[in-house]
This record gives sequence, C-alpha cells and structure tokens, in this order.
Amino acid sequence: KVGWYNAILQPAFHLPYPDDTLAFVVLSTPSMFDKALKPFVNKERLKIIRDPVDQCVSHHLSRVKEKFPDQKVDVIFDYEILPSRKPKFLAQTAAHVAGAAYYYQRKDVKLDPWGKKKIYGVCIHPKYGGWFAIRGLLLFPDIQVLFLEQSAPVDCVSTEEKRIELLELFNFHWQDGRYRDIIEVKERYSEEQKAYFATPPAERFRLLGLTQ
Repeated sequence: KVGWYNAILQPAFHLPYPDDTLAFVVLSTPSMFDKALKPFVNKERLKIIRDPVDQCVSHHLSRVKEKFPDQKVDVIFDYEILPSRKPKFLAQTAAHVAGAAYYYQRKDVKLDPWGKKKIYGVCIHPKYGGWFAIRGLLLFPDIQVLFLEQSAPVDCVSTEEKRIELLELFNFHWQDGRYRDIIEVKERYSEEQKAYFATPPAERFRLLGLTQ
C-alpha cells in the first residue's frame, strides 16, 4: 500500500495517492540480462538512443500496462527525478515496505563505528543478495486494498558484525561488488553482465554492438 511507504517518509517524498492505493515494486533478477536485455537490444537495435537497460525496462513495463486496458496504471522508474532534483520515489524504501528486500541502514547497527562519516544504506534480497536491482513502481490509482496485510522483508543479514561489514563494503568498496555476496546467494550476475555494469555508461553501447 502507498500508505506503508508514505508513513515512514517526510512529506516531501510522499507519493500523491490515497493510503490504500495498490502498488507493486519491480525488481530485476540476474537473469534479466540474458532473458530481457539482450533480446530487446537485438530486436530494437535501431531505436536505442538512451540507456539500453532503462529503455528495456520501460518497454516491458509498458507491456504490463497493456495487460490492464480497463485500469489506470501509473509507472515511476527508478531513474526519474522531480524538478527539485529529488528522486520521484525512494526505491530502497519502497522495496523494504513491500517486503521485497531488506533495506539495511545505519540505524540497524547498535554500536555505530563511523562517527561523522556519511553512511548510505543498501537493500539485500534473501535469494539474490545484492545481485538485483529495483527498477520501478507500478501504481493502480483506482484500486484500493483496505485489507492487504504487510509482509516484513526477510532480515537475512541478522548479526551486528555482518551488518557493519555490509555497510562498510557498500560505502567504501562498492566498486568490487563484495557487498553483493554478504549472504549465500542462489544466483549472481554473469561475467558478461558484471563487465557491462562495470563499464562507464557512455561506453556500454559499444559492448552491446551499438553505435551511439
């Protein structure tokens, strides 16, 4: 419910819908690269003018909208920002309240070792660890789900030591991706996919055989 999300955020970040409005958080799993991105690039090669992943996600979510011709469906993508430069929605908070992935933050550590350092939080999925991404939000403004029960996300990094290690790895060593394996995972990115996301965005077109 939109209300679960709005309840834990400052008004500036609230989604402008009634509390009981139905929303879905959309995640991409490791297999997205082979099952969705590569076929999309092969098919839409001439139409790709911005980030291929963003365009691929947009394509698939527009197809979801088509499945509900009688419903109003609003889509917000993870990369969209407001005129104020704030993101249109806080993806990790949304994933947490939806029960999709646990958003580990500084407040989840009792004995904080970081002093005045800025420490960013990170979502961990119980099956994919950090090998996934939050891509968007589907909102159904005309569907009110008064009796929907909230599911808590799985707390899969449950010890103080592991949480400190996770936040350390994410904040100070995020480039090497070790934070993604903070738990035993069922699936991770392929070497090809790792190489793609490790490449600066401007050079990714070349990896996919696209000209900019």
